[in-house]
Amino acid sequence: MSEAYQEYGFRTAAESHMHRHFMPQVLRYAGDLRPGTRVLDVGCGNGYTCGEFLRRGCAVVGIDLSEQGIEWARRTYPGGRFELLGADQDILPNLAERPFDLVVSTELIEHLYAPREWARGCFAALKLTGRLICTTPYHGYLKNILISLSGGWDRHANPLWDGGHIKLWSRRTLTQLLEEAGFNNVEIKGVGRLPGLWMTMVVSADKPG
Repeated sequence: MSEAYQEYGFRTAAESHMHRHFMPQVLRYAGDLRPGTRVLDVGCGNGYTCGEFLRRGCAVVGIDLSEQGIEWARRTYPGGRFELLGADQDILPNLAERPFDLVVSTELIEHLYAPREWARGCFAALKLTGRLICTTPYHGYLKNILISLSGGWDRHANPLWDGGHIKLWSRRTLTQLLEEAGFNNVEIKGVGRLPGLWMTMVVSADKPG
């Protein structure tokens, strides 16, 4: 993975422009967060999402492949644990942690070459009956047609950007990915903008008990 990709977007500890759109639904899917609820953030970046769970009394671990992002997270959120690590089925032994109640992974899977490895890693990191919550930009057919008709693809997904999105997910492909990994009860909500033109999707899926 290139250095440009690893450090993409992690130059500050501030929230991204997407957090205000997806975070309320992420927290709704998270449900009753009791003190000590164990949360793993896969692709934590600068730790902002981890900070939201720390403020609610959770025990939080964040992992990312960006050294700069991990540095920001450690500096800004000393109450959490942050490690330079990717997502695979060895997450728990690599962290020397027991299974988590909740795994979150926001605006990540659109960047991944091997999303099945990510899904299997998230599944392995959860306790039985645990929950995965992830987000990824919405690319429904109507939205894509409107982008095409307006000539907006170079503005919307410029191939000259370093890093960027390499996968466009639909409800069907997201559901297939998660069910293949063993999840059930997959639920998807679009957030931001208007129905059918959403900015991103928030996904909840459970590990069977």
